[in-house]
Amino acid sequence: MANELLKGKRGIIFGALNEMSIAWKVAEQAHKQGAKFVLTNAPIAMRMGEINKLAEATNSQIIPADATSEEDLENLILKAQEILGGKIDFILHSIGMSPNVRKKKHYTDLNYKWYQTSLDVSAISLHKTLSIAMKHDAISEWGSVVALTYIAAQRIFPDYSDMADAKSLLESITRSFGYHYGLKNKVRINTISQSPTVTTAGSGVEGFDKFINYSEKMSPLGNAGAVDCANYCVSLFSDLTKYVTMQNLFHDGGFSSTGVTTEVMDKF
Repeated sequence: MANELLKGKRGIIFGALNEMSIAWKVAEQAHKQGAKFVLTNAPIAMRMGEINKLAEATNSQIIPADATSEEDLENLILKAQEILGGKIDFILHSIGMSPNVRKKKHYTDLNYKWYQTSLDVSAISLHKTLSIAMKHDAISEWGSVVALTYIAAQRIFPDYSDMADAKSLLESITRSFGYHYGLKNKVRINTISQSPTVTTAGSGVEGFDKFINYSEKMSPLGNAGAVDCANYCVSLFSDLTKYVTMQNLFHDGGFSSTGVTTEVMDKF
């Protein structure tokens, strides 16, 4: 990838929990490309302390924020501009959490309070972030917002449970807000539908190890890794993709367009 694609750009990166996180890789790659940014995660995640290593390595500051709290998000948006010295050019939304998945609740028998939490954390948090950013005119003209999603928003993956609904909502918010923010300030908003990736969140889904092997065999190019996803995010933050908006972009080695492969057929 070319050098300094993000030189002079300022950003906010949500969701870097540890070195397994895609958001962690995005921060590393964005730093290499010349970007300045703040890191943010939920206060409870900050107690693990690992994000401090990333902040030091990327010369970044950390602003704790509960992504479901409008007050926290407003503080994040305003403080980030103070720290970075101007409007925000890019935002990565890499947040996903389902208590129902963690507690192994079957999709047909969900705890509905947990269901609301799944939607609020994993999808509605993007709407809140964009709404507050628009209210404060915090994102630069031609700015870019990227949220990470998964193909379970379009197809059934039984053990993904209510996270599939959350990702569907996330993608809908991306389209709707992409229209309104595009008209207002040419801000582009997209989702990246990533291959199953070994992360702390992904590994919590039942049967994940088996599925990631299946996905590898169903993808002509193989599963896309976390660093490659990070590079794709960087390209969407850059000025090279100024007219890409309101899209769900598959980054999955061809999985989403493959009906079956010879290797999978040979197993039956």
